[in-house]
Amino acid sequence: MLAALDHHLLDDSARAGLRGWPRFAMEFLYFGVKEARACLFVGLFFGAVLLVPRAGVLGLPRYDALLVLALGIQAWMVWSGLESWDELKAVSLFHLVGFALEVFKVSGSIQSWSYPDFAYTKLWGVPLFSGFMYASIGSYIIQAWRLFDLRIRHHPPYWMAVLIAVLIYVNFFTHHYLGDYRWYLAACALGLYARTTVVFRPLDRERRMPMLLAFVLIGFFIWLAENISTFWGVWRYPNQLGAWSVVHVSKWSSWSLLVVMTFTIVAHLKHIKASIHVPEQ
Repeated sequence: MLAALDHHLLDDSARAGLRGWPRFAMEFLYFGVKEARACLFVGLFFGAVLLVPRAGVLGLPRYDALLVLALGIQAWMVWSGLESWDELKAVSLFHLVGFALEVFKVSGSIQSWSYPDFAYTKLWGVPLFSGFMYASIGSYIIQAWRLFDLRIRHHPPYWMAVLIAVLIYVNFFTHHYLGDYRWYLAACALGLYARTTVVFRPLDRERRMPMLLAFVLIGFFIWLAENISTFWGVWRYPNQLGAWSVVHVSKWSSWSLLVVMTFTIVAHLKHIKASIHVPEQ
């Protein structure tokens, strides 16, 4: 059924009879369906986050159960051909990058947030399943690239994109000691991607949107997911230990910058790089 759905979604046959509001409604519908389909890993993983009780499953602590489920989902996606081995390597890199950041953020000297529950698969206070929260962002971008037949116009030179991505990641660590340069980096990213456009196909015609808008929108939905996860007590910020409160809106900017970094990793996959246009210097 999933293969049939993908075949239908990838069909770009012209719908000549669609015009005006009916076309807008149909394209909006297909855009939503493709977005939902691209979020397959995200949906299954966060569905597990919401459904697995805090007491665990069959004697297995919650964090350990989530790790088993995340590994199962990832293995199924590769086995079914929804992700290739090369894409799995990129997703694994997201996992490692995210896990390293988590270890730093929950360390005794930083304590930006914490994972309060017991787990057998905790290392340095961080449950291993947490890396999949970052890997899910990469999985979404990879799936969306295929389903929307994405192409990128006026992408900045790769060395510049890599440099700003590395600096964004480093700032997540160094801002605790050297000051937060997030907005300076955001300004640099704004300049780099100001001309960059995403070309996508929700139905049978190509549409365009600024790359920067895509970064901000994805960051917003990650921020929403973070609010849901903290509400369910998967992890907690210090100000949420007594009673839950909305995650500060400043985290939206942090997630948007993280999406820039994630996109840069995905953009180096061979089959994706072929659809990215970098202007001649």
